[in-house]
Amino acid sequence: MGRHARPSPPARLALRSLVVLGTAGAVAGAVGLGHVLDRGAAAGYTIAGSALGGSAPAATPQAATAVRPTSVSIPSIKVDSSLEDLGLSATGALQPPSDPRQAGWFGGGTVPGQTGPAIIVGHVDSLSGPAVFADLRLLHPGDTITITLSSGGTVRFQVTAVDRYPKSGFPTAAVYGPQPSPELRLITCGGTFKDDSYLDNIVVYARLAPS
Repeated sequence: MGRHARPSPPARLALRSLVVLGTAGAVAGAVGLGHVLDRGAAAGYTIAGSALGGSAPAATPQAATAVRPTSVSIPSIKVDSSLEDLGLSATGALQPPSDPRQAGWFGGGTVPGQTGPAIIVGHVDSLSGPAVFADLRLLHPGDTITITLSSGGTVRFQVTAVDRYPKSGFPTAAVYGPQPSPELRLITCGGTFKDDSYLDNIVVYARLAPS
């Protein structure tokens, strides 16, 4: 695919994989959202050196159950998306959502509502314009996120923080590390668009909302 001129926000194009680098001890972790344009699900991102279990994390007992998240709703930014199950390639790359309009859940990790951080990712834009998580950066502490489960139940989370991290400073342990209670992480691209790539990631932290 040929090189494209940089469009203006919010319709900037993620033409190359965005990779976020972090360290957990001496081990690097990486997350990126892959090519939106021509590779679809063939492009992936790697979760490495984190609590998810190296470059090819194994499924947890929670994720192996029949219950899975089926949709995510974020009223404050008008997100209402089904959730694609995201698996891993043989190299440990997690496939990004195949449709920029749809978010995806890392099916080898924590089921939302179970102990630990559940991971949901989505693209920020595409050739046709803003994608499902285009406005993720606009969330604020106190905003609610509702996950619908295949069992018919729902789990409601409350945003506690929204942060932007450069590749070189991605806090792998904070994002993926074990937690004593159910938590949620939403991740997308962010920051400056340079040389056909975003330089940062937006990470939303959330915990179970009060009953």
